[in-house]
Amino acid sequence: MVVLGLMGSPRKKGNTDLLLSAFLEGAQKQGTEVIKIDVAFKNIMPCQGCRFCEKKGFCRQQDDDMGEIYHLLRRADLVVLATPIFFYGPTAQLKALIDRTQALWSRKYTFKLTDPKAKFRKGFLLAVGATKGKELFNGTNLIAKYFFDAIGARFEGALGFRQIESPGDITRHPTALVEGRQKGNELTEPLAKRRRGLFLCRENACRSQMAEAFLQYYAGEVFDTLSAGDQPAEEIHPLTLEVMAEKGIDLAYRRPRGLDELENGGRPFDLVVQMGCEMNCPVTPADEVENWDLEDPAGRPIESMREIRNEIEKRVKILIEVEGPQEVN
Repeated sequence: MVVLGLMGSPRKKGNTDLLLSAFLEGAQKQGTEVIKIDVAFKNIMPCQGCRFCEKKGFCRQQDDDMGEIYHLLRRADLVVLATPIFFYGPTAQLKALIDRTQALWSRKYTFKLTDPKAKFRKGFLLAVGATKGKELFNGTNLIAKYFFDAIGARFEGALGFRQIESPGDITRHPTALVEGRQKGNELTEPLAKRRRGLFLCRENACRSQMAEAFLQYYAGEVFDTLSAGDQPAEEIHPLTLEVMAEKGIDLAYRRPRGLDELENGGRPFDLVVQMGCEMNCPVTPADEVENWDLEDPAGRPIESMREIRNEIEKRVKILIEVEGPQEVN
């Protein structure tokens, strides 16, 4: 499970940074992998409004840091925005990132594709402002709601603290950091209770990626699912992306993962599934190990990829029925 913190302040160790750190500290108590991005120090070009993403599904700008950020947004189970209020809105640096998620909006609404994690991903806003104005956070709240919708996350609310201006003010607030830690722990607790599943194949470019996506799509509320390979490829097989898109499932910005990259938070997997027999038995701890013995469709025509996709979808649905998932609140 991944918690992604987007720190929008240009001040390191400032009030916003300290509040976000408290939130992430609370999240880590659940054994989560925490990733923090200092947005102000990333190379993020502003959206050009060129509508390229609405035609092609990707941003035209490929030479800045947004490619990595798109990838992390797709990995995350919980995304938290943290920003000081500048003129009743978020910082310009954070707003540039938000505007560039128009590419994800286009994939969702123009191309009608669904990120498998969108059904259970959560989004939360942390904000601090210098004044005590009644409407201080209204604009940023609205921006956050549309941002989380674009990236495929359910908006879970916000914590906003007024009259936070001088260095260290957030530490002198009677409840701010405590509330931040509590909220981080509260939002991650149900996600951490999910059963853990892992799909393995050699390159993590076809079969295991499809299985991971299907289990996330159909039962992500109760399964924390990953996939990996012992010889990971550079990228997901293009036909894998194509045949999953035929099902309305979007694997864009996902990447093959090696066994040494698995984030398990010290917890064993409940279930490990090997997609075929060409891979050595996993060394990862697991309560149950299965081998689905599916042929590798790489290098074969798209019809073969569709057949494997359909078989994997069927087996994932059977797995869900056998495991008997119960909804996690």
